[in-house]
Amino acid sequence: MAVDRGRYTCVLADAEADEPIVTAMRARELGRKSVVVGDRVGLVGDTSGAPGALARIVRIAPRRSVLRRTAEDDASTAEGRLERVVVANADQLVIVSALADPPPRTGFIDRCLVAAYDADIEPLLCLTKADLAGPEAVLDYYTELALPYVLIRPDSALDALRALLAGRVSVLVGHSGVGKSTLVNRLVPEADRAVGAVSAIGRGRHTSTSAVALRLPTLPGADDDPGWIVDTPGVRSFGLAHVSAESLLHGFPDLVEATVDCPVNCPHTADETDCALAAWVADGRADPRRLASYRRLLASRAGDTEPRGETEPRGRPE
Repeated sequence: MAVDRGRYTCVLADAEADEPIVTAMRARELGRKSVVVGDRVGLVGDTSGAPGALARIVRIAPRRSVLRRTAEDDASTAEGRLERVVVANADQLVIVSALADPPPRTGFIDRCLVAAYDADIEPLLCLTKADLAGPEAVLDYYTELALPYVLIRPDSALDALRALLAGRVSVLVGHSGVGKSTLVNRLVPEADRAVGAVSAIGRGRHTSTSAVALRLPTLPGADDDPGWIVDTPGVRSFGLAHVSAESLLHGFPDLVEATVDCPVNCPHTADETDCALAAWVADGRADPRRLASYRRLLASRAGDTEPRGETEPRGRPE
């Protein structure tokens, strides 16, 4: 559920929601293998969850998905080489973006989509502060992707979102100020107390420095697994140095078909005269803003601040 200063907060697979959480340390025989939020692990020792009890993690099960990010896009820099696993075994990436105050940044959403597709987990766009602005501009930008989304207002019910979270492990990511913490507290009314209990173990602050997994409360009259959400700190950027240049295109499925007509090993940059992407957009088969965003990511990977031969569209793409 959480990691803090060499202490790992765990919950047993068959534990009820009100049963104690287990504190564990990593066994020496694991070597340099890292344990992250979302990992399925094998425990030995005292798993009672009693005060002062300490178990040991002796095994890490194979991960079915790994969501990663880096501080920068350029793998030649120290920050780009510092790869961080956000969470293991997630089913869904919930990209939280406000429609106003702060305005939506499609460049950040594009980055999250690339990371989600690269990790083979499904994306969900969660648009908050829908009482302040409409979603039309954002949805128009992603119209070719059929990207699932939910609209959240301060007074709106969360039934639609809860239905999409049920039975799944969902990671919430978003810039600071988009209302992610408010949303978490609405989804898990006991979130403050739950996070506090986790933080007390290592005397850290999980809400500001690392991810923490929270079990969603069971809905009245429902017997199904309500699911888990993983709350992450507000991030300024979502670096993609760990994603290959070829895999970046997976975050832009509306452009993929055009590359069939590209030459072998086409870099898809603006100065590549034989690249078919520009003609694809000129024919109205994709939004030019999407191509601009893709090429900005390519340029960023190469350490360039702007893609050559191209200007940034109006607005706040990042």
